[in-house]
Amino acid sequence: MHPYPHRYQVAATAAVEGEVRISGSGLPELATMPPPEFDGPPGFWSPETLLVAAVGDCFILSFRAVARASKLEWLTLSAEVQGLLERVEGGSRFTRFETRARLAVPAGTDPARARLLLEKAEKICLVSNSLSAERHLECEVVTGG
Repeated sequence: MHPYPHRYQVAATAAVEGEVRISGSGLPELATMPPPEFDGPPGFWSPETLLVAAVGDCFILSFRAVARASKLEWLTLSAEVQGLLERVEGGSRFTRFETRARLAVPAGTDPARARLLLEKAEKICLVSNSLSAERHLECEVVTGG
């Protein structure tokens, strides 16, 4: 890992109407629009869905690091994340993120240890730790693939 601080820079460009184009050095460009909940068209990433995706992505990447450091063998991990956007004190903000994780591990793996490492990954996720919303993790560990 590189020493701190880390800096991340992206660019966003748009005309009066239509897509917002987001890009970063060496990254594929993405087209975004407001989500359907804000009268945008379906089929586009939005700032809201990108944020919720970042929570799920960070959780899985954090688990990879925790599992590697703990020498836990595992097969697959999936995470479904739901972000709750509410009206709070005259503004809109995410108030809760619920992550439902399903971890497949080889037969003979201790499910309690695997669950503990999932919980540790959720606690160290830097994206979630940067947000003020409440967090909830529900995990399932299945053995044998």
